[in-house]
Amino acid sequence: MDAPVIVAGAGPAGLMIAAELRLAGVDVTVIERLPGRTGESRGLGFTARTMEVFDQRGLLRRFGDIETSNQGHFGGIPVDFGVLEGAHQAAKTVPQSATEAILEQWATELGVDIRRGHELLSLHDDGDGVRIDVRGPDGEQTLHAAWVVGCDGGRSTVRKAAGFDFPGTAATMEMYLADLRGVELEPRMIGETVPGGMVMVGPLPGGITRIIVCERGTPPQRRAEPPAFAEVADAWKRLTGIDISDAEPVWVSAFGDATRQVTEYRRGRVLLSGDSAHIHLPAGGQGMNTSIQDSVNLGWKLAAVVRGTAPEALLDTYHDERHPVGHRLLMNTQAQGLLFLSGEEMQPLRDVLAELIRYEEVSRHLAAMVSGLEVRYDVGSGSHPLLGLRMPRLRLTRDGRSTSSAELLHQGHGVLLDLADNPELRRRAAGWRDRIDIVTGTPEGAWSDGPLADTAAVLIRPDGHVAWAAPGSHHDLPMALERWFGPAR
Repeated sequence: MDAPVIVAGAGPAGLMIAAELRLAGVDVTVIERLPGRTGESRGLGFTARTMEVFDQRGLLRRFGDIETSNQGHFGGIPVDFGVLEGAHQAAKTVPQSATEAILEQWATELGVDIRRGHELLSLHDDGDGVRIDVRGPDGEQTLHAAWVVGCDGGRSTVRKAAGFDFPGTAATMEMYLADLRGVELEPRMIGETVPGGMVMVGPLPGGITRIIVCERGTPPQRRAEPPAFAEVADAWKRLTGIDISDAEPVWVSAFGDATRQVTEYRRGRVLLSGDSAHIHLPAGGQGMNTSIQDSVNLGWKLAAVVRGTAPEALLDTYHDERHPVGHRLLMNTQAQGLLFLSGEEMQPLRDVLAELIRYEEVSRHLAAMVSGLEVRYDVGSGSHPLLGLRMPRLRLTRDGRSTSSAELLHQGHGVLLDLADNPELRRRAAGWRDRIDIVTGTPEGAWSDGPLADTAAVLIRPDGHVAWAAPGSHHDLPMALERWFGPAR
């Protein structure tokens, strides 16, 4: 066997799951068709939940000073994300190319074997392992793995070769994206509806200006290469009256509003993450963020199965948890597309929604939806308000030193947080010490008025979601530990 796990695709989803697997001690090989990173950045910035995910792995410092903001939108209608108390602010204008470079550096440091210039040709799952045929710089070769994870994008070869169903709707329109130098345009950060379509303008680092152009009535095209900049400039002039033809195009691309999702995230020994599993209109920058979160959900589970500490059934929870998230992603991006890209017939609905958003409860609901903070997994019944949700950032004192719940997750282990210095609790969890960190700490600050009020202990999964809490969980601690981390040793 060449590797326990082979990941196809070295984008954010592929690099994230590869690093998560190595963090858990599993050898992994990443194959990538392209010979090097393109430097292109379809995605920009991080949602609040991805900021938390990177904080949980100690990655935020690698990005340096990140410009953040509480201002967002839903279908072009402004939303104040500041209503989400205790959450990170969203990161703005971090190019996807920078995110990929940092994730690749982290994965390489952890020992991930990244093979660029290797194209997957075919795949066969025989039930005991997966055989893949690859064309690389030295010709064709066959690789064998126990598991394969497809992170190879919306046109995924893995998805097609493994026979996943990918139902949905085809694109109905085409939009242009261009990064330009030598042009000064008025910022239109969340986009602006104009007669005939929608335009967006945002400044990027290095003196680059990004524009997005959607001209209604533009039919989608099957392109073998990016559109000529002249097409973009002509569309821009038709919609705005402004001539940008003298600008220097750094990168030009086209995309559509196709909306599809696989019916299952796992088939046998093949799993999908990110755009391989779901494609949609890139509204609100959710695509890359959801892809990263897919991989964080899958990584620790697949690692536990490979190491033999958890049964294979644990992998079924990946589909159970992430497929509904993907479904809601498609729902909200379709809704945003209708609001933002339709004509004047949609204006009454825009006006009504703008009025509703003035109510804090509505703003909180929409902000949580597009930021990923609403996600709650089924971890068992109980009354504790955090069950299944992500663990809010908690500062605590441990062994005389101040730390945080995010810092406790840097190693990718599960964490049993004992907030009441309970030796009996620690004794009952001792059989899982090889898979979880048992931490006794005292919360700092005004935590007693929040969702952790009167909480004596919390079990946090490696992905940062609360799996058990006391009091408030109907399952006892050993049952929760065995469900998520396998039998005691």
